[in-house]
Amino acid sequence: MTARVKLIEGMQMLGESGSGHSLVMDAAPSVGGRDMGVRPMELLLIGMGGCASIDVVTILRKGRHAVSDCVATLKGVRAETDPKVFLEIFLHFVVTGKGLPANAVERAIRLSEQTYCSASAMLGKTATIHTSYEIVEG
Repeated sequence: MTARVKLIEGMQMLGESGSGHSLVMDAAPSVGGRDMGVRPMELLLIGMGGCASIDVVTILRKGRHAVSDCVATLKGVRAETDPKVFLEIFLHFVVTGKGLPANAVERAIRLSEQTYCSASAMLGKTATIHTSYEIVEG
């Protein structure tokens, strides 16, 4: 896996993935940015949410459960001093589907946390990760 990050101007950076996708990152105005892109630490949360969500949906669908939507909301609490690592991450899933059993959703989240999600495994080295979920019929 590869990536490249190139300075655009000011503190704005273009991130390019080895798979051919790109995104713009920027810093807060307080450190010279113009607030024109996502912050790098926000990307870590987004990456963890994406990784865990893909796991949960895949596990549920492999179990032949009809999942129609999955929304993950994350909140990270960072250290006050440098390096400002995540100390706690709250990850809440809202999983929508027809007749989704709570035990299947709990199992999918547990498997993602404990076995499959590489992002959670890495961030879990510094942060306590708290998960919760809701099931919506639909």
